[in-house]
Amino acid sequence: MSSVTFAGLSLEKPRIFGIINVTPDSFSDGGDALALEDALRRGKAMLDAGADILDVGGESTRPGAAPVGIEDEIARAVPVVRGLSDLGAKVSIDTRHAPVMEAAIEAGATIINDVTALSHDPVSLDLAVASGLPVILMHMQGSPHSMQADPRYDDVVAQVESFLPQQARLATAAGVPGGQVILDPGIGFG
Repeated sequence: MSSVTFAGLSLEKPRIFGIINVTPDSFSDGGDALALEDALRRGKAMLDAGADILDVGGESTRPGAAPVGIEDEIARAVPVVRGLSDLGAKVSIDTRHAPVMEAAIEAGATIINDVTALSHDPVSLDLAVASGLPVILMHMQGSPHSMQADPRYDDVVAQVESFLPQQARLATAAGVPGGQVILDPGIGFG
């Protein structure tokens, strides 16, 4: 009997994601990894500490964050993805923009992590399918800029529980490999 895998990793044990935000305004690290050297050093330390996947994001998704231009997001994230991939790391790209996904995949990203569950950019689902890569689909109400501006749900659990499987069905129906979708409820994202 073969074990269940995601991105080539067995899921018979918990897997650890190391988060590397190459943004000046992240809620978790406040720009500590904005410089390429700092991001690579942080990633290497996470790998040495046991991280299985390194998640790189070039646009802050903290509540109230302003959008970042595509070229700026690429300039921030792609060199880090390339550098970590060169170290042998399994790297996910945390973005909601298809051009960033594409550039990061070319640089070595092997997982797509989208806070909008592939719904923000109309090209992202097709890109994910064409890449053949596993995806992480997250629930978020609104955008990073607006998600905490009076979020409203009739039943938050039921609505998130409905949205995520729906997005997973759309992704797999479009051609994302079966069993290669992780659902993230987006706790704190609206």
